[in-house]
Amino acid sequence: MKAWHLALIGLLFSCCLAQSVQAGPLLDRLRERRAGSASASGNSLPPDVQRLSNLAYGSDPAQRLDVYLPANAHQAPVIFMVHGGAWAVGDKAMGRVVEAKVARWVGRGFIFVSTNYRMLPDAPPDVQLRDVQRALAFAQGKAGEWGGDAQRFILMGHSAGAHLVALLAASPAAARQAGLQAPVATVALDSAAMNLVEIMSQPHYRLYDKPFGDDPVYWQRMSPTLNLGPGAPPFLLVCSSRREASCQQARQFAERAGAQGIRAEVLSQDLSHGDINSQLGLPGRYTDAVEDFMASLDRQLERLLR
Repeated sequence: MKAWHLALIGLLFSCCLAQSVQAGPLLDRLRERRAGSASASGNSLPPDVQRLSNLAYGSDPAQRLDVYLPANAHQAPVIFMVHGGAWAVGDKAMGRVVEAKVARWVGRGFIFVSTNYRMLPDAPPDVQLRDVQRALAFAQGKAGEWGGDAQRFILMGHSAGAHLVALLAASPAAARQAGLQAPVATVALDSAAMNLVEIMSQPHYRLYDKPFGDDPVYWQRMSPTLNLGPGAPPFLLVCSSRREASCQQARQFAERAGAQGIRAEVLSQDLSHGDINSQLGLPGRYTDAVEDFMASLDRQLERLLR
């Protein structure tokens, strides 16, 4: 990277830190931009892991996904990962998105899928949601060929990706209309955008304005909390305790889910927004807690994780 690029990034970081109201989200977005150039495609895979790269689930160049396969997979559960990046940046092959997770779970017999999708400014969040639905339908349709089980998908997403997978899973009726099989569960990693009506109706970070605009009807339609429907699968909502808005939104979602008889658990972690993503899969209490949730879903998952 050129020296002036580094200097500009440093200046932007300093400016963001000086403006505490915007610091967290803007810093996160800058880090996602920087991380996007360091993709996992050049890194070696763990032994016995096979990668199927850039499988097309649509005609647009952004409609591509990568699949990481364990050796001799048979009826393997599938983790379906959606990257974050403020609905505008990011990539399926970023190291923080895949490396620790693939190393941890593919070696235990899981298939791991990481997908791209069209983003701002070309595709607003409702189009991004349709891309994620289409990618999931493609992966479920191909699961048998990969040695996976189409009926045992765990959805996972970080930041904007967490918003998208939570929105997808919140409405089983809409998922069925899109031709999807119900996921076993959803793990949402530090989304602070679960109730857009609440966020956009009061002073908020400017980064929400481009994706969600000024239409309250659209805010409602894009809010996972406000679209929870009967029969939604279990949710684990991981939030950074350093971002009160994230944990508050997670708790509100869990309360609404509980009132409808939907299992939803909040896991607060003293980690940064980025580390919530990059450290998942590394040995430690955080990964153990996520695996405890996953293991509770069914006996095969418990056998793989214990």
